[in-house]
Formats: sequence, structure tokens, C-alpha cells
Amino acid sequence: MRNNGRDRDPYEVARRRMVTEQLIPGGIKDQRVLDAMMRVPRHQFVNQGMANQAYEDRPLQIGMGQTISQPLMVAIMTDAFGLTGSEKILEIGTGSGYQAAILAELAKDVYTIERIDSLSIAARRVLHKLLYKNIHFRIGDGTLGWPEEAPFDGIIVTAGSPEIQKTFLNQLADGGKLVIPVGGEAVQELVVIKKIGDRFETKQVTGCRFVKLIGEYGWKCEE
Repeated sequence: MRNNGRDRDPYEVARRRMVTEQLIPGGIKDQRVLDAMMRVPRHQFVNQGMANQAYEDRPLQIGMGQTISQPLMVAIMTDAFGLTGSEKILEIGTGSGYQAAILAELAKDVYTIERIDSLSIAARRVLHKLLYKNIHFRIGDGTLGWPEEAPFDGIIVTAGSPEIQKTFLNQLADGGKLVIPVGGEAVQELVVIKKIGDRFETKQVTGCRFVKLIGEYGWKCEE
């Protein structure tokens, strides 16, 4: 189910440094998350000319005005779920496919939605090459969620939203978590919302900066 083409990977040292110099000092303690970040070849999710920058502590452009988040932010968002391997996760914003790969290492199934068809197709190509079998793709408006596959044990939004959408809250399973950047167009706060019966428990995690979440229940248009 997982990628088995990592033998003699020239980027293994860079990945190890990413884990030891960025993720652990950044507060990531879950060994399963650290191991997943060590396994997934991040350099395969960026343009070939940027592969040598893939493990640096910063986001990178992937085209179409979108980015691949910095490694620590990917780890923080993943760590917030406390995944054990049995979960069904919805990702809003496939982008490069890297976050989906990390989640697929740790959860049972990942459902990922991307509104830009060329990005979704490119991500699917890389993820299939890496032999992931537990990732399901959709092209469309991510702010609508994936209602026919709900409920989800976790929903992760990889773009900045002006508000917390009820569509996502309604698609959470009891005990499930929504991880979402909420705020203005330029700066947001990463928020984790846990569903407990008929109420929601909210926790603010850290400041962040994501591209805008575009859709019916997000930002209405791009600049």
C-alpha cells in the first residue's frame, strides 16, 4: 500500500535533517508522525528544479498560485489528529499531494478534493507512482465537503478560510476533529475543533499563512 521505491534515496539525509532540525524542535513528539515525514519523499511533490529545496523550512510554489506547505506546518496539522491507523480523513485542497501522502501513511483512508484539475491530476500521478492505494480523489469545490462519504474522523483544510464552515462540522463523526486555518486573506490562526456529541470544543494552535480557500463557502474569487 505504501511507497516501496525508497532504496538508495539521495534525499534521505535531507529528510532526516528535516525531522531532527525542524520537526522535533518545533514540538512534534508523535513518533508515528515523525516516521511518516521521514518516509515520504517530499522532493517528488515539487517541480524537478526545486527538488533540492524540498526539505527546507519554508513553503514552495507548485504552480497555479498554490503552494506546498512548509514541513513543520504539515507535521503540526497531522499531529493534531492523533491518528492511530483506523481513521477516515477528508482533505480539502489536494495541492501537490504531499499532505495526502503523509495522512495516507497514518490513516486507513484519505479522501482529497482539489478544485484545480491540473493539480489534482499531477498529484494523483505522483501518489499512484508511490503506490498509495488508500487515497481517493475528487475535483471540485472543497468547501462543500464530500457528503456521500461522511462522516469523517478528521477533516483537514489546507487553505485559509474566512470562517468555520458548517458543511465541515456537519460531516464530522462524533469525536472527529476539524483542522483549519481561519482568518483574513493574508494571515490566519490554525484552529482544531473537536466534535463531542452535539457540541464542539475549539483550540487555537498557531498563527499561519495559507493561500485562500476558494469556493461557495470560502472566498468568492481570487485576486
